[in-house]
This record gives sequence, structure tokens and C-alpha cells, in this order.
Amino acid sequence: MKAGVFFTGTGPILILTAYEALDDPNLVEKLYAKGIKKFIAFEVSEEKVKKKYGMKYKVILGDLRQTDDLRVLDYNGHHVFYNFSLKELGEPIYVEGNES
Repeated sequence: MKAGVFFTGTGPILILTAYEALDDPNLVEKLYAKGIKKFIAFEVSEEKVKKKYGMKYKVILGDLRQTDDLRVLDYNGHHVFYNFSLKELGEPIYVEGNES
């Protein structure tokens, strides 16, 4: 399981995914279908996410199925931004959809 902070055009969101990488082409395609065509993602520690989100994490994770391998844990940009130190974010992953 991966957890990532995705900086999108409308602000940061926290996503849980069963994909091995935050730039997996299938994940990027799913985000694109949801209107997220461009983002900068940072992997965050799943343990820290568990601690910070507690029961909400467990509920969202319990609802994560193989056919639905993407869950938004937090879409309140202000909350996501201030819930994680910039120092604890992983290396940035840049994805810019093809706008043609």
C-alpha cells in the first residue's frame, strides 16, 4: 500500500493506492479520468498516515478493493498541507498529462 500527497490544480489531496508507484500509468489514467491531469506527488510514510488519520484510515483502507485501487483519504487541502512536514515528504514525482 502506498500513501501519497498529490499537489493538484485545486490543492493537495492525500491518496491511498494499491499501485506500486505513484506514477504508475494505470494510476495516472484513473486520476486523469477524475480530472486530475497534472500533479506533483510525494510518497509519505503509511505508518505516519495511520497515526494521523486513525479510524478514518482504517475505514478507507477496509473499503479498498482490488477493482478499486485508489482512495482519497483527505481532500481538504489546508488540512493535508499542514498535516505533513515538508521534510517528511519523499522525492517529487512530476506528471503532466498530454493536453493534445
